[in-house]
Amino acid sequence: MEFQSLHFLLSFSILLLSSFHAQAKVNFRYCDKKADYAVKVSGIQISPNPVVRGDPATFKISATSGQAIHGGQVVIRVSFFGVPVHTEKIDLCKEVSCPVANGSFLLSHSQKLPAITPPGSYALEMTLKDDKDELLTCIKFNFKIVFGSLVSDV
Repeated sequence: MEFQSLHFLLSFSILLLSSFHAQAKVNFRYCDKKADYAVKVSGIQISPNPVVRGDPATFKISATSGQAIHGGQVVIRVSFFGVPVHTEKIDLCKEVSCPVANGSFLLSHSQKLPAITPPGSYALEMTLKDDKDELLTCIKFNFKIVFGSLVSDV
């Protein structure tokens, strides 16, 4: 009886901690603190957080633009212990509905990371350029990749 109670308590604690991590605020910084970027980022959400290798992950970036954006490119650079490990260029209009109206918008990108991705802390830099190759914003943030869940889905 005590073993079942201990197992339940341990499972509940893991679930509670994973729920806390899933809702954790992601801190970011602008690449150039002195720049006056046309697109201002207001928040980042990563789901799940931490990212589980081999499973899909979604990065959502809430932002505001003072001008309409008719097209452009999102460039994502990921490094592991300072070593670049992944670069990806994405058509902005595949991530959001173009043109992006003046005001608030959400940039959402989902990707399944390979199961062989090493667990650990990663740094991500994201730049957003318009269809004239003008830099609209550049942010950096850290995220973690972990092994699969300790709690069974059964």
